[in-house]
Amino acid sequence: MTAPKVLISDKLSDAAVQIFRDRGIDVDFRPELGKDKDALLAAIPQYDGLAIRSATKATEKLIEAATNLKVIGRAGIGTDNIDKEAASRKGIIVMNTPFGNMITTAEHAIAMMFAVARQLPEASASTHAGKWEKSKFMGVELTGKTLGVIGAGNIGSIVCNRALGLKMKVIAYDPFLSEDRATEIGVEKVELEDLLKRADFITLHVPLTDATRNILSAENLKKTRKGVRIINCARGGLVDEEALAELLKSGHVAGAAFDVFAEEPATENPLFGLPNVVCTPHLGAATTEAQENVALQVAEQMSDYLLTGAVQNALNMPSVTAEEAKVMGPWIKLAGHLGNFIGQMTDEPIKAINILYDGEASTMNLNALTAATMAGIMKATNPDVNMVSAPVIAKERGVQISTTKQDQSGAFEGYIKVTVVTPKRERSIGGTVFSDGKPRFIQIKGINIDAEIGEHMIYTTNRDEPGIIGTLGMTMGKHKVNIANFTLGRHHERREAIALLYLDEAAPQAALDELKGTGLFGQVKPLVFDVAG
Repeated sequence: MTAPKVLISDKLSDAAVQIFRDRGIDVDFRPELGKDKDALLAAIPQYDGLAIRSATKATEKLIEAATNLKVIGRAGIGTDNIDKEAASRKGIIVMNTPFGNMITTAEHAIAMMFAVARQLPEASASTHAGKWEKSKFMGVELTGKTLGVIGAGNIGSIVCNRALGLKMKVIAYDPFLSEDRATEIGVEKVELEDLLKRADFITLHVPLTDATRNILSAENLKKTRKGVRIINCARGGLVDEEALAELLKSGHVAGAAFDVFAEEPATENPLFGLPNVVCTPHLGAATTEAQENVALQVAEQMSDYLLTGAVQNALNMPSVTAEEAKVMGPWIKLAGHLGNFIGQMTDEPIKAINILYDGEASTMNLNALTAATMAGIMKATNPDVNMVSAPVIAKERGVQISTTKQDQSGAFEGYIKVTVVTPKRERSIGGTVFSDGKPRFIQIKGINIDAEIGEHMIYTTNRDEPGIIGTLGMTMGKHKVNIANFTLGRHHERREAIALLYLDEAAPQAALDELKGTGLFGQVKPLVFDVAG
């Protein structure tokens, strides 16, 4: 088996490079390519993985040229330099390392809060200039002040913890923060309006999304209490910088500390040059510890995916840990086969996909199983689709996805049943994984069956009457096609029967035509499954 090949196009630590090599991955360390888009474009087709920081821009054009690329790993949190939509369409996983620089970024926010509270940069510059302006730089204490935290996730919760240690009162606005979690981290959960009115300091710790863009708009900034100080070490674009500058000039806002800006690199900005505004050049993650941590993490994550299929911290695919991958591997294959069966059987547009998870299957990572099922369905018409791109395609087509889980309800410890709804009909198939780790089909069209899954198969439907088995066997024999396995199922009351033939090779069209020509079969459908994948 050829070793996966990874390109590192930004500066990453030697230890991270060594992780790839120690794991048996062929790695090229070429940080100069991050700033040479033409050279990167020419080089990218040969790589399975791309490890980057912020210098490399993974644009739609680059992703289109990346014919073998399977994963992009960002050593850090922000992925604004990656076209995630283009990557998802191409089936490329985008990973980041959200935990490697949490402490560093939180500490920078606290440092910025101290700096703006005591006007440290201006006082330092004045003292360096030989002045002794002791009375000019009157500051405020943090003790007893109210800190309003917008976003109490990974980094925000660390900021809350540090602020409580400084004896501040902490209030937090976060739609995803539960009351129990707020109590656990020692903060008061509030609405944004309340936070704006009460906070002496406001610090932001949310990603830039449609919901958070301009969250501190001109209107919201005017709702803040007079003398507030605002810290942003999260993302540019969260604050209306023009409006903030005007409120700083009027004295309504007493100070601001910004590490991030709407446009970066920021060579000009409305906040520059204003008194008591502390600015740093996106240093939130700039410590030796953080840079080492994220580099090591991205190397481990990418290696795990390329070698074992484990997915961690992916932004466009459900995560599957290495432990889950071991247990779920056969179930993910089963989900793909079930979807692929229905995809090959369905010629009409799909309106809805309903997936039932029973017993053992219901306790697993259902997001991953659902993605595998959707990928299987869509492979019938698009062989390049995978677990990353399938949900994107389904959304574009307006396909409704629903899942149900239930406790063990029958003889099997667990099973998956997939039902597809089209304008003309519903079609369903069920399957399970036996103790030998092999997926099996166990029900088609409500008819019980026990069928192994092979690369080449034929599915037939017929009236439940004598002569069918003989006709199938004789026809395959006549055309020199060996039957590896043969499974029948029937619904006695409806007088309906189905058969699945597992063949050593694909049946020639002449054999299929001959079966259809007998008039005994309602359907004769050749099927192909990727049993090695």
